[in-house]
Amino acid sequence: MASLPFTTTPNPKFSHAEHRRPLKLTRSHPTKLHEDDSCHQTLYKSYFHQISSLCKEKQIQEAVDLLTEMEYTNLQIGPEIYGKVLQGCVYKRALDTGQQIHARILKHGDFFARNEYIETKLVVFYAKCDVLDVANNLFFRLRVKNVFSWAAVIGLNCRMGLGEEALMGFIQMQEEEVLPDNFVLPNVLKACGALGWTAVGRAVHGYVLKMDLDGCVFVASSLIDMYGKCGVLGEASKVFDAMIERSVVAWNSMIVGYVQNGLNDKAIMVFHDMRMEGVEPTRVSVTSLLSASANINALEEGKQGHATAVIGGMELDNILGSSVINFYSKVGLIEDAELVFSRMAGKDIVTWNLLISSYVQYGLAEKALSMCRLMRSKCLRFDCVTLASILAAAADTSNVKLGKEGHCYCVRNNLTSDVVVASSILDMYAKCERIDDAKLVFDSITHRDLVIWNTLLAAYADLGLSGEALRVFYQMQLEGVSPNVVSWNSVILGFLRNGQINEAKDMFLQMQFLGVQPNLITWTTLIAGLAQNTYGNEAIIVFREMQEAGIKPNATAITCALSACTDLVSLHHGRAIHGYVIRHELCLLTPTATALVDMYAKCGNIHQAKRVFDMIQSKELPIYNAMISGCALHGQAVEALALYKHMQKEGIEPDNVTFTNILYACNHAGLVHEGLEVFVGLVSEHNVKPSMEHYGCVVNLLSRCGNLDEALRIILTMPYDPDAQIIGSLLTACIANHKTRLAEYLLQHLLQLEPDNPGNYVALSNAYATAGRWNEVSKVRDLMKEKGLRKNPGYSWIQNGDELHVFLAGDRSHPKIEEIYATLALLGMEMHFNYEVFCS
Repeated sequence: MASLPFTTTPNPKFSHAEHRRPLKLTRSHPTKLHEDDSCHQTLYKSYFHQISSLCKEKQIQEAVDLLTEMEYTNLQIGPEIYGKVLQGCVYKRALDTGQQIHARILKHGDFFARNEYIETKLVVFYAKCDVLDVANNLFFRLRVKNVFSWAAVIGLNCRMGLGEEALMGFIQMQEEEVLPDNFVLPNVLKACGALGWTAVGRAVHGYVLKMDLDGCVFVASSLIDMYGKCGVLGEASKVFDAMIERSVVAWNSMIVGYVQNGLNDKAIMVFHDMRMEGVEPTRVSVTSLLSASANINALEEGKQGHATAVIGGMELDNILGSSVINFYSKVGLIEDAELVFSRMAGKDIVTWNLLISSYVQYGLAEKALSMCRLMRSKCLRFDCVTLASILAAAADTSNVKLGKEGHCYCVRNNLTSDVVVASSILDMYAKCERIDDAKLVFDSITHRDLVIWNTLLAAYADLGLSGEALRVFYQMQLEGVSPNVVSWNSVILGFLRNGQINEAKDMFLQMQFLGVQPNLITWTTLIAGLAQNTYGNEAIIVFREMQEAGIKPNATAITCALSACTDLVSLHHGRAIHGYVIRHELCLLTPTATALVDMYAKCGNIHQAKRVFDMIQSKELPIYNAMISGCALHGQAVEALALYKHMQKEGIEPDNVTFTNILYACNHAGLVHEGLEVFVGLVSEHNVKPSMEHYGCVVNLLSRCGNLDEALRIILTMPYDPDAQIIGSLLTACIANHKTRLAEYLLQHLLQLEPDNPGNYVALSNAYATAGRWNEVSKVRDLMKEKGLRKNPGYSWIQNGDELHVFLAGDRSHPKIEEIYATLALLGMEMHFNYEVFCS
């Protein structure tokens, strides 16, 4: 702020000492009086300049000491001295010292206390120190309110979040014919931005143009910031482009505006342009770049931002350090985040919480808890965010003991009244399947807001307790809490989890009828629920309707839709969704790429699956698993093994799914040696405990190659009780190799496992028939009749457009069955004719 105008030449007539006692008339020589006055002025100027210099250097106590020295020597002090000391207190925000100076001013009477210059300085001082009540009180008592006092109170209201009061002050000062200057207008624009009042901001912009203040860098930067906060990026860009001289503040305002409005790509571009213009970035520039990079997973750009901070010698304080940690955490580089954390000099509770929550987000619960213990060893108290992270870790690991400890800590430290903490406690018990405890926590909460109700709703929905979810949904309305879209989403999810498809669709229609617009989560939940409940056609239709409603699907929605295509073996729809991804230039994240590879492979197009796989530069385990599974499905065992070895060379550790897919590939290709080698390596090299599926693949592999004794030995020695699938695979091999006695032995066990499975009886009947034991065949068939068992007929289906046509053996219920049989007859005749021609 500009300095208040005041003369620095002392005037003896304004001495407070002369006001306190009557003048004595003495006879003095004129020359002597002149010399004394000259000496007094020289000494006074010396004190003034020293005090002024000390205040500018923020050495306030030394300045006050000189002021005290002046008083002790009875040197006449003018208001400008007190003004300088108050300004020094403003520089250092020294509230206590400024209050002492204010007390001295009051002690010396109205001559100083009612001086316009001093009054204004006091208003500015208390305003800059954010003492709202005192500043306002002094301001309203001012006899003359000038631009400096108005600027001070308007700025104070902005900092205190009182935007409307700031704008009212702006209007009032103009009514009192005090013209706002380039120090008032930035605060006024800040208030408009905070309130989101675009229309008022435009009006202020008009005033700026009228007063020809748009050339001021501070005002122009404030306009950019205001438009950015109001979401009017076009106007912000126009102001920015019109600036002749752009300071780093203007560049930062533009970058921050783009980040705040989700235009992260543009924010990164502006940062790059700023560097190209030779403007040195500040901490604000770097933190904004890091936020933008984290939001869109821009790894290289974020690393460049970190490098810029290091090269620029920026200290990793709480704000910048937290931004770097946040970036590395969001892009999955937890080790880099840990390294930054370890190098930070001063870490506050926010920084600790950020790393702890990152651990929880990536499922590293033990690391999160270790960090909490280390935090406690540093004598730092947990706050609501810390407790929420601990409770989330307990929920993710279903560690109810840890969750209860966190709950007890919250109770002891009176944190349960916090909405976030209360929701976390409730969610923890629900995720640990302690729904009754969750309900007790809910009942103990006195003031239940929408967040708490939605947390309980989500708890019931996740467990598929649709009836309880619906009851809570109606109860919250009876208690005066209106549900929002999150509430509706939970009820829909509860129905879908419980397989109540029609009820979920009815709820979806009802929310639209009542004016609640489905959001991205609503549509995605419905698509996923339909796909998981084998309503693939409807899932694809809803996916299309979602786009027609103007909702852009995210990776989860696309993955769910592709899953529906896979289940339906609908290559046509799968290609259409892939086309959507390409047209909209959506990033092929691992879940989407994995779903595409899986869809193409299972829909019969292994070549397209390989093309998608090859397009992914940074391949992760899920996409390798999908490609290996696809190769196995298409009998390409050699390619599957090659992928398995290449994956290991890349340093990617295989999991249970990988081994299952490789064994499945070896099984179908009859690669016994390779399959057994993989099975042995599973235990010896990777320390993986073989699952029932792994044993099943090995048994099937040995059975197929006729090594029935070794297959039986594995079944008898494996650490699991054999299931029907394992016994069935060996049984099939026994029947094929005419091992009737062993087949009969296995079938007896199979019938005990699945007494109502007609396929087992049919297999036993076939085994007896192969051995020529027709009496046993008749007995088995009679037993099936007694039990009322019939072999489920095989069926085939074909999709024509959006219609799915299903055909059962011997079924004549299709509306066009006569046309179908006629066509088949014609085809049969044509084939017979062609065969005769070929033979002749």
